[in-house]
Amino acid sequence: MVVGDVTTGTELLVIGGGPGGYVAAIRGAQLGLDTTLVERDAYGGTCLNHGCIPSKALISASDVAHDARQAESMGVFADPAVDMAGMTEWKDGVVTRLTRGVESLCKNAGVNLVEGTAEFVDDGTVRVAHGGEGQGSESLSFEHAIVATGSRPMTVPDFEFDGEHILSSKDALALESVPEKLLVVGAGYIGMELSTVFAKLGAEVTVVEMLDDVLPGYEDDISAVVRDRAEELGIDFNFGEAADDWSETDEGIRVQTVDEDDAVTEYNAEKCLVAVGREPVTETLALENIDLQTDENGVIPTDDQCRTAFESVFAVGDVAGEPMLAHKAMAEGEVAARAAAGEPAAFDHQAIPAAVFTDPEIGTVGMTAAEAEAAGFEPVIGQMPIRANGRALTVNEKEGFVRVVADADEEFLLGAQIVGPEASELIAELGLGIEMGARLEDIAGTIHTHPTLSEAVHEAAAAARGEAVHTR
Repeated sequence: MVVGDVTTGTELLVIGGGPGGYVAAIRGAQLGLDTTLVERDAYGGTCLNHGCIPSKALISASDVAHDARQAESMGVFADPAVDMAGMTEWKDGVVTRLTRGVESLCKNAGVNLVEGTAEFVDDGTVRVAHGGEGQGSESLSFEHAIVATGSRPMTVPDFEFDGEHILSSKDALALESVPEKLLVVGAGYIGMELSTVFAKLGAEVTVVEMLDDVLPGYEDDISAVVRDRAEELGIDFNFGEAADDWSETDEGIRVQTVDEDDAVTEYNAEKCLVAVGREPVTETLALENIDLQTDENGVIPTDDQCRTAFESVFAVGDVAGEPMLAHKAMAEGEVAARAAAGEPAAFDHQAIPAAVFTDPEIGTVGMTAAEAEAAGFEPVIGQMPIRANGRALTVNEKEGFVRVVADADEEFLLGAQIVGPEASELIAELGLGIEMGARLEDIAGTIHTHPTLSEAVHEAAAAARGEAVHTR
């Protein structure tokens, strides 16, 4: 039986239930708007289901196995067995708990949940096609719409994902056995995180990258710490090479790369993970029906309230462009919902932290010294090496640093870069400092608990003032 098309109305329509979408929907409902959230796959989006959460779960699990094997210097001797299928099952349990939590939060806030794929009919109506044969469709009229359809892994020509030989990050996170040999195309944050996971689980990992180093966009001394640790894990890097072709073999696959001189190199592997970035998902929206254009990167342009060219339509998260970070999407979702409810709101790009969960972790926020100088500041830098931090040594960590960047005249904090243990947690203090307009003396004058990793933040701020005690 085919369900006929019916039309209902809502004040706020949110398309996509990822971090930006579900936060926008909950906030909209809390502000008194009749809110409807349309999601075609799973609540929580890529982040909860196929990205942030499952990858960090596997990172944590692989760290347990690796750290146990490497603890001889601490007087601990162990050789743990890894059950990849069991690890994946545990990871899936974490994901399920969180996605169900998102659905429950939406329902408790009074959000109307609709499963299906939404496309615009005009600037006040969408049609939602329900999944499954014979499920039909329905039309929703809206006063305001927030597009939060997220992004997907980018492909390389002739390397379409098949889930067996050529893997996306989603495919890699669902593996139930550790590949004997894994070739990774791309040394960005996704490629580096997953390379580290599988190397720690016992895979022989080779990374090819068309640029000349890992983690493009990060400063050289940060990239070097992560690259050196990865090489210690046995990861082999080959820079200046682009994936060109592949074929099946009896043992798996053979991948061919070319460099700028057209020199060809071949790699044999069991599987190939392609991790060359992500691109916005917009093709399901029928944006042409409202004459809404994307830019050359497929991004929907927005203003500081996350509005598109149409006053009633907003866009948040990955579909609204870089940085493609879940917490940025959440912040944009808040802004868009408040703007739709008629409240004053604007998105501030000044202090968006970023983290890479490699070994060691990276945490950054605000400006680098070079960016500060380009912006017209006279930067002053303070740095604390991790090897000089007592707590770091007690957790057997020696590599990395905490660096703060401030304005030399007024000592206002402008940025920070951390590479070391728990960098993703430590960066929060410095993000708050930038947001609040803190000066170096505010950080250096705050008593930090001893012994903790956070003392490195304190010491870096003191070093920038010429008042370091624990560093030379």
